[in-house]
Amino acid sequence: MRNSYCVWPFVPLDNCLRLLRNRLSYVGALGLVFLCAFTNAILGRNSNTGKLSLRTGREIFLAACVSCHGPDGKGMPETTAGFEKPSTFPDFTRCDQTTPEYDVDWKATIRDGGRGRGFSRIMPSFGGALTPDQIDLVVGYLRSLCRDKAWPRGELNLPRAIATEKAYPEDEVVITTAVNARGTGAVNNELVYERRFGKKNQLEISAPFSFAKQNSGSWFGGLGDIGLGVKRVLFSSLHTGSILSAQGEVIFPSGNRSRGFGTGVTVFETFASYGQFLPANSFLQLQLGTDLPKSTVNTPRSIFGRAALGKSFRQSRGLGRMWSPMTELLFDRDFETGAKTNFDILPEFQVTLSKRQHVRADVGVRVPVTNTAGRPVQVVFYVLWDWFDGRIQDGWK
Repeated sequence: MRNSYCVWPFVPLDNCLRLLRNRLSYVGALGLVFLCAFTNAILGRNSNTGKLSLRTGREIFLAACVSCHGPDGKGMPETTAGFEKPSTFPDFTRCDQTTPEYDVDWKATIRDGGRGRGFSRIMPSFGGALTPDQIDLVVGYLRSLCRDKAWPRGELNLPRAIATEKAYPEDEVVITTAVNARGTGAVNNELVYERRFGKKNQLEISAPFSFAKQNSGSWFGGLGDIGLGVKRVLFSSLHTGSILSAQGEVIFPSGNRSRGFGTGVTVFETFASYGQFLPANSFLQLQLGTDLPKSTVNTPRSIFGRAALGKSFRQSRGLGRMWSPMTELLFDRDFETGAKTNFDILPEFQVTLSKRQHVRADVGVRVPVTNTAGRPVQVVFYVLWDWFDGRIQDGWK
């Protein structure tokens, strides 16, 4: 969740009183209480359910949200709103802020308030004021305030697998570690920094570093080959639930080849990534690419493919912590005489750690299926930080 969407479709009087104890100024809070009482008196509630009787997202927004978010969704001035806006206060007309989000995250923030997603507590909860259908209407209206439909929607940002590169452009830092569970001792790590730019593009920098046990019995560590890549979304459709992107990358020979920490040659890598929604919150991700070294004397050209099939589960009636078990099937093959195709299987699961869901972890076991000699079983895990959603220490309570 990238922003604390302080959506005030309707502020119940008891929530207004609660804000007096928060960060509003005294005068601003009294004004908000008056506004809430006045709106209660004019609009009323359903006598049977206590919920609002408004029928469209626009009606709900215009009835009460404008006091904080303004008639255009850009936000009221602080002097008018009566409180100091948190840094995560949204502008719903900015597509770069709103399109990366899931609808489910907006719904959770409206239902549970800012604290439900680890954002500012100025945003109260509205689970007692709006029905789930009315929350859906509000979210639908807020979505309409982004006029540029060329931005890929956040629902297409499928859970990140360990090996299969996803198609969605992201703002993330990921640290992945693979530990050999058998065979020669080794701990392989990779730090990946991703930064989105424009509507459909992403810059990626990868820096591997490893520790390996030498024949002498001692351990040696070092930096591997650093990569610099650019991703571009070629097609995305929320209607079909699909997204396709392509990436090109240059991998520089910065590692120590004699120690096994690099190839010793510049490598050009290119691949395509595809993501697809499936029924029942399931998903499929595919990746197909090739490595093209500048010199093939010691490093042959190769082809690789990856597929991840998974399903997501959410706690708290579908709006809370998310668990995503997945299974990846991996293959690679060198373009040289007598080369064999390596097949691996990698069962794993990802879980969101922070309430903001911007910090996640994934753990799995990579098992060779063919050509197992000299290819160890590895325990693999990563920690992911979506830095655009805030600092890594934010959003935990």
